[in-house]
Amino acid sequence: MSLHKSSGRWRLGLALSLLTVLLWGILPIALTVVLQALDVYTIIWFRFLVSFALLAVYLGIQGKLPTRQQLSSDSGKLLAIATISLASNYFLFMQGLALTSPANAEVSIQLSTLLLSLGGLFIFKERYRLFQWIGIGVLTCGYILFFREQLANLITAHGTYILGSALIALGAATWAIYALCQKQLLQSFSSANIMLIIYGGCTLLFTPLARVKTIFTLDTLHLGVLLFCALNTLIAYGAFAESLEHWEASRVSAVLALAPIVTLISVVLVSAITPSLINSEHFTLLGILGAILVVVGSVAIALGKAD
Repeated sequence: MSLHKSSGRWRLGLALSLLTVLLWGILPIALTVVLQALDVYTIIWFRFLVSFALLAVYLGIQGKLPTRQQLSSDSGKLLAIATISLASNYFLFMQGLALTSPANAEVSIQLSTLLLSLGGLFIFKERYRLFQWIGIGVLTCGYILFFREQLANLITAHGTYILGSALIALGAATWAIYALCQKQLLQSFSSANIMLIIYGGCTLLFTPLARVKTIFTLDTLHLGVLLFCALNTLIAYGAFAESLEHWEASRVSAVLALAPIVTLISVVLVSAITPSLINSEHFTLLGILGAILVVVGSVAIALGKAD
């Protein structure tokens, strides 16, 4: 089986990856707010439904809906694996988030970027140079400094908190499987068509579990945040899927490692403006140094020249 090759338009891949980082970085905060009013299944179902409907309308107008011949191709099994994996990721991440916090959720989910990077290296035969391996070391040191307090809290945490972190880590593994399938599927489909099929499949999977009537009881704040989460799903995953078309998976994953920094900064800003919504996070000098090292390491990995 031939493997997908990136287009080489790395600047576009970088820009799309950064857009994904921004949207995924602020998403845990929005989800934490929505979880105050809705259950996990209904939130997930609504996000997938809105994403599927809007993307279907857009592709229909453009005349770019997937054809019957494409749907009956040998890619069916890979699409099924990608759909189940992404659905599992959403469920596990949301359950874990409900048991922990936005900051901890972003720490634990970073296992997904490591697994994606390893998949890019070993499955798609991508390569790092010495400069990029040094970048991995710098990034790792940065994470240790930046999240040492969260990691210490995890070690001494109660059972519920540990369970939530374990669920998120498992969700990270399922996400990496989805992402690697997504990249290979670009051999047969456009990124938009892949996401349309996956959104539709995930919507069907969660429909029996959703409590649709509860959506109509939401106040303006929670309904607005729920709509934001749905649009975030559509735009962020669209940008991520397209970034894999133009850039190596290992480099995309390096940029995605910046998402927790965005989350922590967003938590500080939101908690300062509306402290009743989420708890604040406190940074130390070593934490700030760690954040700088994460950025430096990610840039070294992402922008280093390939062999």
